[in-house]
Amino acid sequence: MAAQAHDGIEHYPVTNRQDRATVLCPHRVVHISTIGMGIRYLLLNQLLSIQQAGYDVCAISSPGAEIPDVQSAGIRHIGIPMRRTFSPLADLIALWQLYRTMRREKFSIVHTHTPKAALLGQYAALLARVPLRLHTIHGLYFPGNMKARRRWVYVLLERITMLFSHMNLSQNPEDIPTAIQENICSPDRIRLIGNGIDLAQFDPSKQTPERRAQTRSKIGLSPDHKVVGMVARFVAEKGYGELLQAAHIIKQRSPAARFIFIGPVESEKRDALDPAIIADMGLDGVVHFLGHRKDMADLYAAMDVLALPSYREGFPRAPMEAAAMGVPSVVTDIRGCRQAVTDGVTGYLVPVRDAETLAARILDLLGDDQRRLAFGRAARRKALAEFDEREVFSRVLETYSQLQTARGAAVPAVRHGDI
Repeated sequence: MAAQAHDGIEHYPVTNRQDRATVLCPHRVVHISTIGMGIRYLLLNQLLSIQQAGYDVCAISSPGAEIPDVQSAGIRHIGIPMRRTFSPLADLIALWQLYRTMRREKFSIVHTHTPKAALLGQYAALLARVPLRLHTIHGLYFPGNMKARRRWVYVLLERITMLFSHMNLSQNPEDIPTAIQENICSPDRIRLIGNGIDLAQFDPSKQTPERRAQTRSKIGLSPDHKVVGMVARFVAEKGYGELLQAAHIIKQRSPAARFIFIGPVESEKRDALDPAIIADMGLDGVVHFLGHRKDMADLYAAMDVLALPSYREGFPRAPMEAAAMGVPSVVTDIRGCRQAVTDGVTGYLVPVRDAETLAARILDLLGDDQRRLAFGRAARRKALAEFDEREVFSRVLETYSQLQTARGAAVPAVRHGDI
């Protein structure tokens, strides 16, 4: 269904609203993310769980190709262009449009995600006098190893973003003491919600050897190949450079090794990479660039090992998804990756920007079938115990109820059976 546009704002009507009573619910929640991909792939299940619990739910992001999936799932979407990079005029326009939208829609809760959407969304909600303002910290933007001359700027931006939020929900436990020590927010305005995935979607029991072989064949791989996967945006900070260096080392010692890179090209980012770098480094036929894909469960099942040598993470989904599929991971020893992978049990932690150690650990797993399978079984157990997204959704709903009760507002009964 086409969007209806006026004043630069695109309104996407819901085509599959399950319960008309939801529209009449006075407790209107909006989640705001900078781009549609965040709404579709990071937040959609959470939005549906909030809707099923009795709230009227809306999403705001920049318009994008992912929005039809959001609307067909039953979530109303309002498209407001937002740029991920600093752009004073565009940012002011987006702030004004967010403010006008909030005044018109009369949301009772504004819940923000991602840096730009959070900064603009929180201040628009303040100006529009939205009763409750929440923010999810998907990872404080400054890594622990950032140089002081740059770090203070990001600390300041985080302080400004969370200055007027009523509650900040941290996905990663390591961010909570950091936020308090850096005076980003007070201890009573931050709590842990964790991170999770859809365990029903990432279920290895749904994969047969025939299906695995078929997936590999479609991308030019044989059953005999040892497959290392990487799932991340195609930018330098994710560690693609180090993995390409490691691939050079690995192919000498393990000729059957192959690599699949899965993730969108983001040409607007300063550290964006061009897939041509693969051929430039002489790795054509060894490294397969697949771009953005939707068949992730099949692709994880086709892997033997997942690699994520990232420089900065909040709480990455790829190692959680791989773990749920019984695939061990080799990741950098940084915040987020430490929560997703147990070193020496479900995979390995390696130093940042260390291609040689990265290659050695991947080779350890590729060369030892028994260890790799044992790590994969342990990873699956960890995923079942720690990475169920329904637990995260319950904590979000509990926070909504507590905050609304504290303000004297009646809240919808949370129907946990629907979550």
